[in-house]
Amino acid sequence: MDRWKLPRDPLLALREGDPGPFEDLVRTHARTLVAFFRQRGAALGRAEDLTQEVFLRLFQSAGRYQPEERFGAYVFRVARNAWIDECRRRGARPEAASTADTEDELPAQPEDPGARAASEEEQGRLLALVATLPETHRAVFELAVLGELGYDEIARQLGIPEGTVKSRMFYAVRRLRRAWAEGQAGEGAA
Repeated sequence: MDRWKLPRDPLLALREGDPGPFEDLVRTHARTLVAFFRQRGAALGRAEDLTQEVFLRLFQSAGRYQPEERFGAYVFRVARNAWIDECRRRGARPEAASTADTEDELPAQPEDPGARAASEEEQGRLLALVATLPETHRAVFELAVLGELGYDEIARQLGIPEGTVKSRMFYAVRRLRRAWAEGQAGEGAA
């Protein structure tokens, strides 16, 4: 399912004077963008600020926006540029995201407290594993999984061949599976 398939392009609607589709975009996709920034290393509050910055950039660009790609790909390109600007402002590569305050952007948890604790632990572990991927692999993985973009769109967005996207995705998934299995084996031995 393409969560970015919208009934009407929000920026074209804004240009025509109808803010409704843009307001729907903000309501329905803010959490996705917060998660995008969290996985890149932003603290929860900063991820929320960056998400607002993305929406502001989108709003301000409505007058010159030309729909040349899927809307979701465009949003993630704006988000990626906001992240690059953030890293430049900070002058350093961000640290991996802390999993201590991720509850707000995670899906609804089971009611069983034991199951909830186990699920939160697994989600935190998975976020930490994704953060260990090399930046080139992590970018492809996040755009494919979070952004639900096809390999051809990822290739266009990152400016690399589609074959490179496939290769990076393959190695990212393989590395995550191996690290997950090693963690599971380590827990069983403890």
